[in-house]
Amino acid sequence: MGLWPANSADPSSICQPRLSFFSRLVLCSTLLLGVSVALKSCHRFNYNPLLSSQFTISQSCSHLANMSYERERYIAELAVQRATILTQRVFNEKAKGTVSKDDKSPVTIGDFGAQALIIQAIRKNFPNDEIVAEEEASTLREDKALSAEIWRLVKEIKLEDTESNELLGGTLPSEDAMLDIIDEGKSAGGAKGRIWALDPIDGTKGFLRGGQYAVCLGLLEDGDVKVGAIGCPNLPTDDTATISSSIGVDQSSGAGNGVLFSAVKGLGSTTRPLTNGSLADSKPISMRPVPDISQAVFCEGVEAGHSAQGDNAAVAQRLGITSPSVRLDSQAKYCSIARGAGDIYLRLPVRKDYQEKIWDHAAGDLIVREAGGQVTDIYGHILDFSKGRTLAANKGVVAAPKAIQGEVIDAVKHVLKL
Repeated sequence: MGLWPANSADPSSICQPRLSFFSRLVLCSTLLLGVSVALKSCHRFNYNPLLSSQFTISQSCSHLANMSYERERYIAELAVQRATILTQRVFNEKAKGTVSKDDKSPVTIGDFGAQALIIQAIRKNFPNDEIVAEEEASTLREDKALSAEIWRLVKEIKLEDTESNELLGGTLPSEDAMLDIIDEGKSAGGAKGRIWALDPIDGTKGFLRGGQYAVCLGLLEDGDVKVGAIGCPNLPTDDTATISSSIGVDQSSGAGNGVLFSAVKGLGSTTRPLTNGSLADSKPISMRPVPDISQAVFCEGVEAGHSAQGDNAAVAQRLGITSPSVRLDSQAKYCSIARGAGDIYLRLPVRKDYQEKIWDHAAGDLIVREAGGQVTDIYGHILDFSKGRTLAANKGVVAAPKAIQGEVIDAVKHVLKL
Protein backbone atom coordinates (compact mmCIF):
# COMPACT_ATOMS: atom_id res chain seq x y z
CA MET A 1 0.00 0.00 0.00
CA GLY A 2 1.32 3.41 -0.89
CA LEU A 3 1.87 6.28 1.49
CA TRP A 4 -0.54 8.45 -0.46
CA PRO A 5 -4.26 7.98 -0.99
CA ALA A 6 -5.32 6.45 -4.26
CA ASN A 7 -6.94 9.68 -5.35
CA SER A 8 -3.78 11.71 -4.65
CA ALA A 9 -0.99 12.23 -7.13
CA ASP A 10 2.29 10.49 -6.52
CA PRO A 11 4.78 13.25 -5.71
CA SER A 12 7.30 11.60 -8.01
CA SER A 13 4.92 12.11 -10.89
CA ILE A 14 4.59 15.76 -9.91
CA CYS A 15 8.31 16.48 -9.49
CA GLN A 16 9.50 14.58 -12.54
CA PRO A 17 8.38 17.11 -15.15
CA ARG A 18 9.83 19.91 -13.04
CA LEU A 19 13.16 18.14 -12.73
CA SER A 20 13.22 17.50 -16.46
CA PHE A 21 12.48 21.17 -17.17
CA PHE A 22 15.20 22.42 -14.84
CA SER A 23 17.64 19.89 -16.25
CA ARG A 24 17.02 21.19 -19.73
CA LEU A 25 17.39 24.74 -18.50
CA VAL A 26 20.73 24.00 -16.86
CA LEU A 27 21.95 22.17 -19.95
CA CYS A 28 21.03 25.06 -22.25
CA SER A 29 22.66 27.56 -19.91
CA THR A 30 25.83 25.52 -19.83
CA LEU A 31 25.94 25.28 -23.62
CA LEU A 32 25.41 29.02 -24.03
CA LEU A 33 28.13 29.75 -21.49
CA GLY A 34 30.53 27.45 -23.34
CA VAL A 35 29.83 29.12 -26.68
CA SER A 36 30.31 32.57 -25.12
CA VAL A 37 33.66 31.62 -23.58
CA ALA A 38 34.85 30.08 -26.87
CA LEU A 39 33.96 33.16 -28.88
CA LYS A 40 35.60 35.53 -26.41
CA SER A 41 38.80 33.49 -26.58
CA CYS A 42 39.18 34.24 -30.29
CA HIS A 43 41.46 37.27 -30.61
CA ARG A 44 39.68 40.30 -32.11
CA PHE A 45 36.72 38.13 -33.04
CA ASN A 46 33.90 40.27 -34.39
CA TYR A 47 32.23 37.79 -36.71
CA ASN A 48 28.87 36.06 -36.06
CA PRO A 49 29.24 32.44 -37.20
CA LEU A 50 25.59 31.71 -36.52
CA LEU A 51 24.69 33.98 -39.43
CA SER A 52 27.10 32.38 -41.89
CA SER A 53 26.42 29.30 -43.95
CA GLN A 54 30.17 28.73 -44.06
CA PHE A 55 30.50 28.20 -40.32
CA THR A 56 31.32 24.74 -39.04
CA ILE A 57 32.26 23.60 -35.57
CA SER A 58 35.63 22.43 -36.84
CA GLN A 59 36.77 25.94 -37.80
CA SER A 60 39.56 27.05 -35.51
CA CYS A 61 39.56 30.28 -33.55
CA SER A 62 42.64 31.45 -35.43
CA HIS A 63 40.85 31.12 -38.78
CA LEU A 64 37.79 32.94 -37.48
CA ALA A 65 39.96 35.67 -35.99
CA ASN A 66 41.52 36.25 -39.40
CA MET A 67 38.03 36.82 -40.79
CA SER A 68 38.00 40.04 -38.76
CA TYR A 69 40.63 41.48 -41.14
CA GLU A 70 38.29 41.28 -44.10
CA ARG A 71 37.17 44.87 -43.50
CA GLU A 72 40.80 46.00 -43.45
CA ARG A 73 41.41 44.15 -46.70
CA TYR A 74 38.32 45.70 -48.28
CA ILE A 75 39.30 49.24 -47.32
CA ALA A 76 42.91 48.65 -48.38
CA GLU A 77 41.82 47.35 -51.78
CA LEU A 78 39.46 50.27 -52.39
CA ALA A 79 42.06 52.80 -51.21
CA VAL A 80 44.77 51.37 -53.46
CA GLN A 81 42.36 51.20 -56.39
CA ARG A 82 41.39 54.86 -55.99
CA ALA A 83 45.06 55.88 -55.72
CA THR A 84 45.93 54.10 -58.97
CA ILE A 85 43.40 56.29 -60.78
CA LEU A 86 45.48 59.29 -59.71
CA THR A 87 48.84 57.74 -60.57
CA GLN A 88 47.65 56.77 -64.03
CA ARG A 89 46.31 60.24 -64.68
CA VAL A 90 49.64 61.72 -63.60
CA PHE A 91 51.50 59.40 -65.96
CA ASN A 92 49.24 60.05 -68.92
CA GLU A 93 49.24 63.82 -68.44
CA LYS A 94 52.77 64.49 -67.26
CA ALA A 95 55.21 61.58 -67.04
CA LYS A 96 55.64 60.52 -70.64
CA GLY A 97 59.18 61.34 -71.70
CA THR A 98 60.36 62.17 -68.18
CA VAL A 99 63.54 60.39 -67.14
CA SER A 100 64.40 61.80 -63.71
CA LYS A 101 62.91 62.35 -60.30
CA ASP A 102 63.24 65.76 -58.68
CA ASP A 103 61.10 67.79 -56.34
CA LYS A 104 58.67 68.76 -59.11
CA SER A 105 58.74 65.63 -61.24
CA PRO A 106 55.59 63.70 -62.15
CA VAL A 107 56.50 60.84 -59.83
CA THR A 108 56.75 63.32 -56.95
CA ILE A 109 53.28 64.62 -57.75
CA GLY A 110 51.97 61.07 -57.92
CA ASP A 111 53.67 60.09 -54.66
CA PHE A 112 52.15 62.95 -52.67
CA GLY A 113 48.72 62.64 -54.24
CA ALA A 114 48.41 58.88 -53.79
CA GLN A 115 49.66 59.11 -50.21
CA ALA A 116 47.03 61.73 -49.37
CA LEU A 117 44.20 59.61 -50.77
CA ILE A 118 45.27 56.40 -49.03
CA ILE A 119 45.95 57.94 -45.62
CA GLN A 120 42.57 59.67 -45.82
CA ALA A 121 40.92 56.25 -46.27
CA ILE A 122 42.83 54.78 -43.32
CA ARG A 123 42.00 57.71 -41.07
CA LYS A 124 38.32 57.52 -42.04
CA ASN A 125 38.02 53.85 -41.13
CA PHE A 126 40.78 53.12 -38.61
CA PRO A 127 41.48 56.46 -36.88
CA ASN A 128 43.66 55.02 -34.11
CA ASP A 129 46.08 53.10 -36.37
CA GLU A 130 49.59 54.36 -37.05
CA ILE A 131 51.01 54.83 -40.55
CA VAL A 132 54.55 54.47 -41.88
CA ALA A 133 54.77 56.26 -45.22
CA GLU A 134 57.52 57.53 -47.47
CA GLU A 135 56.53 61.18 -47.94
CA GLU A 136 55.92 64.19 -45.68
CA ALA A 137 54.50 67.59 -46.56
CA SER A 138 57.21 70.08 -45.58
CA THR A 139 58.31 70.50 -49.20
CA LEU A 140 54.76 71.25 -50.28
CA ARG A 141 54.25 73.80 -47.54
CA GLU A 142 57.25 75.70 -48.92
CA ASP A 143 56.35 75.23 -52.60
CA LYS A 144 52.84 76.63 -52.92
CA ALA A 145 52.68 76.08 -56.70
CA LEU A 146 53.51 72.38 -56.39
CA SER A 147 51.06 71.99 -53.52
CA ALA A 148 48.32 73.63 -55.59
CA GLU A 149 49.02 71.34 -58.55
CA ILE A 150 48.78 68.23 -56.38
CA TRP A 151 45.59 69.51 -54.74
CA ARG A 152 44.01 70.06 -58.16
CA LEU A 153 44.54 66.36 -58.91
CA VAL A 154 43.58 65.02 -55.50
CA LYS A 155 40.25 66.85 -55.31
CA GLU A 156 39.23 65.52 -58.73
CA ILE A 157 39.97 61.85 -58.06
CA LYS A 158 37.07 59.70 -56.99
CA LEU A 159 35.72 56.22 -57.48
CA GLU A 160 32.77 56.08 -59.86
CA ASP A 161 30.83 54.06 -57.31
CA THR A 162 29.57 56.71 -54.88
CA GLU A 163 29.12 54.35 -51.94
CA SER A 164 32.70 53.05 -52.26
CA ASN A 165 34.10 56.55 -52.61
CA GLU A 166 32.25 57.83 -49.55
CA LEU A 167 33.48 54.83 -47.58
CA LEU A 168 37.00 56.16 -48.16
CA GLY A 169 36.07 59.63 -46.97
CA GLY A 170 34.92 61.26 -50.18
CA THR A 171 36.76 64.42 -51.25
CA LEU A 172 39.14 66.08 -48.81
CA PRO A 173 37.72 69.44 -47.68
CA SER A 174 40.73 71.64 -48.51
CA GLU A 175 44.36 71.88 -49.62
CA ASP A 176 45.43 72.37 -46.00
CA ALA A 177 43.59 69.18 -45.05
CA MET A 178 45.52 67.38 -47.80
CA LEU A 179 48.84 68.60 -46.40
CA ASP A 180 47.86 67.58 -42.89
CA ILE A 181 46.83 64.10 -44.00
CA ILE A 182 50.10 63.58 -45.90
CA ASP A 183 51.97 64.34 -42.68
CA GLU A 184 50.22 61.55 -40.81
CA GLY A 185 52.61 58.93 -42.19
CA LYS A 186 55.42 59.63 -39.75
CA SER A 187 55.09 56.63 -37.42
CA ALA A 188 58.39 55.14 -36.31
CA GLY A 189 57.00 51.63 -36.74
CA GLY A 190 57.89 48.95 -34.23
CA ALA A 191 56.74 45.76 -32.55
CA LYS A 192 53.53 46.95 -30.91
CA GLY A 193 50.14 48.00 -32.22
CA ARG A 194 48.51 48.32 -35.64
CA ILE A 195 50.71 50.03 -38.21
CA TRP A 196 50.07 50.53 -41.92
CA ALA A 197 53.10 50.50 -44.24
CA LEU A 198 52.46 52.58 -47.35
CA ASP A 199 54.43 53.10 -50.55
CA PRO A 200 52.31 55.35 -52.79
CA ILE A 201 54.46 54.72 -55.88
CA ASP A 202 56.86 51.80 -55.59
CA GLY A 203 59.13 51.63 -58.62
CA THR A 204 59.94 55.24 -59.46
CA LYS A 205 61.91 54.50 -62.62
CA GLY A 206 59.33 51.99 -63.78
CA PHE A 207 56.63 54.62 -63.40
CA LEU A 208 58.62 57.15 -65.42
CA ARG A 209 59.54 54.80 -68.25
CA GLY A 210 56.05 53.35 -68.56
CA GLY A 211 57.14 50.03 -67.12
CA GLN A 212 56.06 48.39 -63.90
CA TYR A 213 55.22 50.23 -60.71
CA ALA A 214 52.90 49.49 -57.81
CA VAL A 215 50.78 51.20 -55.17
CA CYS A 216 51.43 49.19 -52.00
CA LEU A 217 49.72 49.03 -48.62
CA GLY A 218 50.21 46.55 -45.79
CA LEU A 219 48.85 46.28 -42.25
CA LEU A 220 51.13 45.09 -39.47
CA GLU A 221 49.88 44.12 -36.03
CA ASP A 222 52.53 43.68 -33.35
CA GLY A 223 55.12 43.37 -36.13
CA ASP A 224 53.24 40.67 -38.06
CA VAL A 225 51.84 41.41 -41.52
CA LYS A 226 48.10 40.73 -41.47
CA VAL A 227 46.80 42.39 -44.65
CA GLY A 228 48.40 43.33 -47.96
CA ALA A 229 47.05 45.12 -51.04
CA ILE A 230 49.03 46.01 -54.17
CA GLY A 231 47.78 47.75 -57.28
CA CYS A 232 49.78 47.09 -60.46
CA PRO A 233 48.25 49.21 -63.26
CA ASN A 234 50.63 47.91 -65.95
CA LEU A 235 50.58 44.17 -65.23
CA PRO A 236 48.36 42.01 -67.45
CA THR A 237 45.08 40.88 -65.93
CA ASP A 238 45.68 37.34 -67.24
CA ASP A 239 47.03 35.37 -64.29
CA THR A 240 48.23 32.60 -66.62
CA ALA A 241 50.50 34.84 -68.71
CA THR A 242 54.18 34.12 -68.02
CA ILE A 243 56.25 37.27 -67.68
CA SER A 244 58.98 38.04 -70.23
CA SER A 245 61.73 40.61 -70.65
CA SER A 246 59.32 43.10 -72.24
CA ILE A 247 57.25 43.36 -69.07
CA GLY A 248 59.55 46.01 -67.58
CA VAL A 249 59.25 48.58 -70.37
CA ASP A 250 56.70 50.16 -72.69
CA GLN A 251 53.67 48.99 -70.77
CA SER A 252 50.45 50.90 -70.28
CA SER A 253 47.26 50.65 -68.33
CA GLY A 254 43.97 50.04 -70.07
CA ALA A 255 42.48 47.06 -71.85
CA GLY A 256 44.12 43.86 -70.67
CA ASN A 257 46.21 45.52 -67.97
CA GLY A 258 45.67 46.57 -64.37
CA VAL A 259 45.58 44.10 -61.46
CA LEU A 260 44.77 44.42 -57.78
CA PHE A 261 46.44 41.81 -55.56
CA SER A 262 45.53 41.25 -51.92
CA ALA A 263 45.93 38.83 -49.02
CA VAL A 264 44.84 38.28 -45.44
CA LYS A 265 47.05 36.13 -43.27
CA GLY A 266 45.65 32.62 -43.16
CA LEU A 267 43.07 33.22 -45.89
CA GLY A 268 45.15 33.10 -49.07
CA SER A 269 45.91 35.57 -51.86
CA THR A 270 43.66 36.86 -54.61
CA THR A 271 43.68 38.98 -57.75
CA ARG A 272 41.00 41.08 -59.37
CA PRO A 273 41.06 43.58 -62.25
CA LEU A 274 41.53 47.22 -61.30
CA THR A 275 38.46 49.33 -62.01
CA ASN A 276 37.41 52.95 -61.57
CA GLY A 277 34.47 52.03 -59.35
CA SER A 278 33.57 49.24 -56.94
CA LEU A 279 35.77 46.17 -56.59
CA ALA A 280 35.61 43.61 -59.39
CA ASP A 281 35.20 39.91 -58.67
CA SER A 282 38.29 38.22 -57.25
CA LYS A 283 39.85 34.81 -57.72
CA PRO A 284 42.47 32.94 -55.67
CA ILE A 285 46.06 32.66 -56.86
CA SER A 286 48.93 30.35 -56.02
CA MET A 287 52.53 29.85 -56.95
CA ARG A 288 53.12 27.22 -59.61
CA PRO A 289 55.01 23.97 -58.93
CA VAL A 290 58.65 23.90 -60.05
CA PRO A 291 59.52 20.23 -60.67
CA ASP A 292 62.75 21.20 -62.47
CA ILE A 293 64.46 24.20 -60.90
CA SER A 294 66.62 24.72 -63.99
CA GLN A 295 63.42 25.72 -65.81
CA ALA A 296 62.42 28.30 -63.21
CA VAL A 297 61.83 31.93 -64.20
CA PHE A 298 63.58 34.33 -61.87
CA CYS A 299 62.91 38.03 -61.42
CA GLU A 300 65.11 40.89 -60.31
CA GLY A 301 65.03 44.67 -60.24
CA VAL A 302 65.84 46.77 -63.28
CA GLU A 303 68.15 49.10 -61.38
CA ALA A 304 71.60 47.69 -60.56
CA GLY A 305 71.70 49.97 -57.53
CA HIS A 306 68.83 48.06 -55.91
CA SER A 307 70.05 44.48 -56.33
CA ALA A 308 73.42 42.86 -57.04
CA GLN A 309 72.66 41.64 -60.56
CA GLY A 310 76.01 39.90 -60.96
CA ASP A 311 75.39 37.85 -57.82
CA ASN A 312 71.84 37.15 -58.96
CA ALA A 313 73.19 35.74 -62.22
CA ALA A 314 75.69 33.57 -60.35
CA VAL A 315 72.91 32.13 -58.19
CA ALA A 316 70.86 31.36 -61.28
CA GLN A 317 73.85 29.66 -62.89
CA ARG A 318 74.41 27.52 -59.81
CA LEU A 319 70.78 26.45 -59.93
CA GLY A 320 71.17 25.49 -63.57
CA ILE A 321 68.88 28.26 -64.83
CA THR A 322 69.98 29.23 -68.32
CA SER A 323 67.23 31.61 -69.41
CA PRO A 324 67.89 35.31 -68.71
CA SER A 325 66.31 37.00 -65.74
CA VAL A 326 63.14 39.04 -66.08
CA ARG A 327 63.78 42.56 -64.86
CA LEU A 328 60.94 44.68 -63.60
CA ASP A 329 60.51 47.37 -60.98
CA SER A 330 58.55 47.47 -57.73
CA GLN A 331 56.62 44.87 -55.77
CA ALA A 332 55.18 43.74 -59.09
CA LYS A 333 57.92 41.09 -58.77
CA TYR A 334 56.30 39.67 -55.65
CA CYS A 335 52.91 39.74 -57.36
CA SER A 336 54.19 38.06 -60.51
CA ILE A 337 55.66 35.05 -58.74
CA ALA A 338 52.66 34.81 -56.37
CA ARG A 339 50.34 34.07 -59.29
CA GLY A 340 52.74 31.74 -61.08
CA ALA A 341 53.90 34.15 -63.79
CA GLY A 342 57.43 33.69 -62.45
CA ASP A 343 59.06 31.53 -59.80
CA ILE A 344 61.98 33.13 -57.95
CA TYR A 345 62.62 36.70 -56.83
CA LEU A 346 66.16 37.69 -55.85
CA ARG A 347 67.12 41.00 -54.26
CA LEU A 348 70.67 40.46 -53.09
CA PRO A 349 72.32 43.28 -51.14
CA VAL A 350 74.50 45.81 -52.95
CA ARG A 351 75.90 47.38 -49.76
CA LYS A 352 76.55 45.97 -46.32
CA ASP A 353 75.04 49.00 -44.61
CA TYR A 354 71.83 49.17 -46.64
CA GLN A 355 68.56 48.47 -44.83
CA GLU A 356 65.41 47.67 -46.78
CA LYS A 357 62.35 49.83 -46.04
CA ILE A 358 59.33 48.01 -44.64
CA TRP A 359 56.96 49.69 -47.12
CA ASP A 360 58.94 48.14 -49.99
CA HIS A 361 58.17 44.60 -48.82
CA ALA A 362 55.31 44.24 -46.29
CA ALA A 363 52.40 43.72 -48.69
CA GLY A 364 54.40 41.66 -51.21
CA ASP A 365 55.82 39.42 -48.51
CA LEU A 366 52.34 38.44 -47.32
CA ILE A 367 50.90 37.98 -50.81
CA VAL A 368 53.68 35.54 -51.74
CA ARG A 369 53.45 33.60 -48.49
CA GLU A 370 49.68 33.30 -48.72
CA ALA A 371 50.07 32.04 -52.31
CA GLY A 372 52.22 29.13 -51.11
CA GLY A 373 55.64 30.74 -51.24
CA GLN A 374 58.31 31.60 -48.75
CA VAL A 375 60.10 34.93 -48.28
CA THR A 376 63.36 35.20 -46.35
CA ASP A 377 66.60 37.15 -46.28
CA ILE A 378 69.85 35.77 -47.70
CA TYR A 379 70.41 33.73 -44.53
CA GLY A 380 67.02 32.05 -44.71
CA HIS A 381 65.51 34.12 -41.89
CA ILE A 382 61.96 35.39 -42.27
CA LEU A 383 61.59 39.15 -42.75
CA ASP A 384 61.21 40.95 -39.42
CA PHE A 385 58.89 43.96 -39.69
CA SER A 386 59.02 44.78 -35.97
CA LYS A 387 62.27 46.78 -35.96
CA GLY A 388 60.92 50.14 -37.07
CA ARG A 389 60.79 51.71 -40.52
CA THR A 390 63.44 49.37 -41.94
CA LEU A 391 64.17 45.63 -42.04
CA ALA A 392 67.13 46.23 -39.73
CA ALA A 393 67.43 42.54 -38.80
CA ASN A 394 67.58 41.27 -42.39
CA LYS A 395 69.87 41.45 -45.42
CA GLY A 396 68.50 41.05 -48.92
CA VAL A 397 65.34 39.22 -50.01
CA VAL A 398 64.82 35.76 -51.51
CA ALA A 399 61.33 34.58 -52.48
CA ALA A 400 60.36 31.25 -54.05
CA PRO A 401 57.89 28.36 -53.72
CA LYS A 402 58.33 26.61 -50.37
CA ALA A 403 59.44 23.37 -52.05
CA ILE A 404 62.55 24.96 -53.58
CA GLN A 405 63.30 27.80 -51.15
CA GLY A 406 65.96 25.79 -49.34
CA GLU A 407 67.76 24.99 -52.56
CA VAL A 408 67.71 28.64 -53.61
CA ILE A 409 69.03 29.77 -50.21
CA ASP A 410 71.86 27.21 -50.42
CA ALA A 411 72.85 28.65 -53.80
CA VAL A 412 72.72 32.20 -52.43
CA LYS A 413 74.93 31.27 -49.48
CA HIS A 414 77.41 29.59 -51.80
CA VAL A 415 77.65 32.58 -54.14
CA LEU A 416 77.88 35.13 -51.33
CA LYS A 417 80.25 32.91 -49.32
CA LEU A 418 78.04 33.07 -46.21
